[in-house]
Amino acid sequence: MPDEKRLDGRTPLQLRDIGFEVGYQPQPHGSVLITWGETRVLCSATVEPRVPYFMQGKGCGWITAEYDMLPGSGNRRIRRDRGQVLKGRTQEIQRLIGRSLRQCINLDRLGEKQITIDCDVLAADGGTRVASVTGGAVALRLAILRLMTDRVIQHDPWRCWVGGVSLGMTPGGVLLDLCYEEDSVADLDMNIVATGDGRIIEMQATAEKEPAELQALTAMAEIARKAVMEEVVPLQIEAVGE
Repeated sequence: MPDEKRLDGRTPLQLRDIGFEVGYQPQPHGSVLITWGETRVLCSATVEPRVPYFMQGKGCGWITAEYDMLPGSGNRRIRRDRGQVLKGRTQEIQRLIGRSLRQCINLDRLGEKQITIDCDVLAADGGTRVASVTGGAVALRLAILRLMTDRVIQHDPWRCWVGGVSLGMTPGGVLLDLCYEEDSVADLDMNIVATGDGRIIEMQATAEKEPAELQALTAMAEIARKAVMEEVVPLQIEAVGE
């Protein structure tokens, strides 16, 4: 691993500062503003007494997600998806968030309710999808705790915490948690979503130049898995006060 400092002064395997401001919006069942370095994502969880048509009559719930980058979140104005066909990247990330957060919940214990996780990127400096998953899990947990407090559900459906990190391969070695400048020049990008006990839910890896060896990908995945278990999930638990 390289010993030199990165653009923002971090060591190669050091995460940016991660913070959670819970209750950022008063109306949703759960909400949090996650700050991850210079990236900021507002995540909210809204509970509705219905499920999609393909889940009706099964007696269990559903978790879905919507993701968007607000016009002023990047270094140029980003056009809204409103009234248009969703961009491919938006669809991909929404599905990633939904798949990941469904792992948090025993859907049979939720009853026929749908929880929608809305993730709106206020500022983007790399890692918006893993920040959305991580913040979305906090918003989801807050919503579940509120449902239990209000006696809407009797038994806690929570299965496990889920979080994510990004990392990349550069000419100098592996870097954990890429900022935008690092991500734009990396030879290989990877996003990992894992549970609090280290089981991998999603692994996305793309080689920009030369194909990657399996051994290198496995080593990177292990770095990410350890970061989720030892650094990301403890911050999520602390944020909800458990």
